[in-house]
Amino acid sequence: MPKSKRDRAVTLSKTKKKGREHKENIVNSIREAVEQYNSIYVFSFENMRNLKFKQFREKLKSTSRFFLGSNKVMQVALGRSDSDEIRSGLHKVSKLLHGDSGLCLTNMPKEEAQRIFNEYEDYDFARTGSIATETVELKEGPLDQFTHEMEPFLRKQGMPVRLNKGVVELVGDFVVCEEGKPISPESSRILRLMDIKMATFKLQLICRWSPEDFEVYQEGLEGSDIESA
Repeated sequence: MPKSKRDRAVTLSKTKKKGREHKENIVNSIREAVEQYNSIYVFSFENMRNLKFKQFREKLKSTSRFFLGSNKVMQVALGRSDSDEIRSGLHKVSKLLHGDSGLCLTNMPKEEAQRIFNEYEDYDFARTGSIATETVELKEGPLDQFTHEMEPFLRKQGMPVRLNKGVVELVGDFVVCEEGKPISPESSRILRLMDIKMATFKLQLICRWSPEDFEVYQEGLEGSDIESA
């Protein structure tokens, strides 16, 4: 009987080499892009949705290039101090790469880039563990938004429901989620059924670098990390 490919041993040295090569490719790609674009932005993101970000990136592919992933790898690519930065002032950009952030290298005019990022936001269904932005409560009585076939599924989500002459009926008031509290797996499924979107995918500019200047957009980020470098 042939062995499953999943059962084959992979040597640690081989996986380390593959990971190192991948990181080196990213570093080289960023350094090449630095020479091709006029400005570099650090941006942060909330409630990342891969498909929506891919669509956003696709719209700007003629003028811009984006990098997401390990902040440390991106910092190495740009340089983490004035002694190893690849262009003057880029170590200041590196110091603002932390948390949920990425790089945008672009030839867009500054005003256009700021407008596009500031205006962008997209709504999606909240995932398990995210914080509810509002309280959703269903009152006792018929639930016309649900078909009778959905009654067993709703009961599995903890809703006190029954069928009354083919209509889904709530036998008591039911709180789906409470504002400021984490959303449970069951609540997430119910909110999706109700078409209630609580997650907002947003991008926010943190800073901009160009050969001529360096700007920090968010207050409180101009602090000692940058000034002491």
